[in-house]
Amino acid sequence: MLAEEVAYVLGVDTHTDSHAIAIVETGRQKVEGSVSIPATRRGYRQALRLARLRAPGQRLWALEGTGSYGSGLARFLDSRGERVLEVERPRREGSRGRLKSDPLDAERAARAALSGAAGVAPRLSPQTQALRALLVAREGAVTASRAARNELGALILTAPPELRERLQGLPRAALIETCARLRPGTDSERAAVALALRSLALRVRHLNEEAKGLEQELATRVQALAPALLARRGVGPICASWLLVAWSEPGRLRSEAAFARLAGVAPIPASSGKLVRHRLDRGGDRRLNRALHTIVLGLRRTDAETQAYIARRVSEGKTQREAVRCLKRYLARSLFRQLEAMPRA
Repeated sequence: MLAEEVAYVLGVDTHTDSHAIAIVETGRQKVEGSVSIPATRRGYRQALRLARLRAPGQRLWALEGTGSYGSGLARFLDSRGERVLEVERPRREGSRGRLKSDPLDAERAARAALSGAAGVAPRLSPQTQALRALLVAREGAVTASRAARNELGALILTAPPELRERLQGLPRAALIETCARLRPGTDSERAAVALALRSLALRVRHLNEEAKGLEQELATRVQALAPALLARRGVGPICASWLLVAWSEPGRLRSEAAFARLAGVAPIPASSGKLVRHRLDRGGDRRLNRALHTIVLGLRRTDAETQAYIARRVSEGKTQREAVRCLKRYLARSLFRQLEAMPRA
């Protein structure tokens, strides 16, 4: 129990420009004070001085959003040897839960940690922070490229007949290159449509080149950080990067079962009557789940052992989806053990 390990819990409600902090004394479960600090290094130092003055001895911090609004404070506290836990945004249920203020949310964060509803905050190394930044940029480029391609296809459907007949049916790469070389001409309608198509094609080309460059940088960094992970069949630089970012560091997750739960591949009982089954988990880190799913799809196409496993599970009465779910669970166990065996950065 945290109440037996620490004397104080400092709950933090994080925002863009400021953080609210509530100090809860664990013995009496009483709020000893609250304060608001700016979300700057000066504010972080102020918070630490307050903690040393008002919460001496064994203490911990319960932060919301350690991967977003609270990331700066979490890194600052971790570098100073403070114990940091991550809590979800506290639920405001019941008559008392309808009360809303930043100090109240900070208090709820502290009490959530005391109740056991908290996890170890990710401690991303500089190398892993770099991977996360590159992944975010690449995902944005890929999403924008997909949106531009969809707009291009929709525009072709309503284009003048001579343009539509020329462009429909072309493979994706040929379509982008053909549209990028279009000349508007003088006809008012055709000129406007051709200009729009060329603009979208050039946008797609630029975004694809941007995403490719980011992927190459990711591959270089992952190769230096975890070459054994890239050496596994079916694991590419993007999936390996998401695995490293979600896993964070050795010891963050208490077991491979916790890693599977984080990845959303832990089996959830869904039995009823004579039917005994488990269903898919829709929670967890969906990017990590997508990485595992991508690896499984690749193995399913190319690996004979994986194909034999799925065939065996289907012959036992499971559906294809259930067989894939089982495979993702085994994959999570294997990858977690490999990640935990990595040397610390």
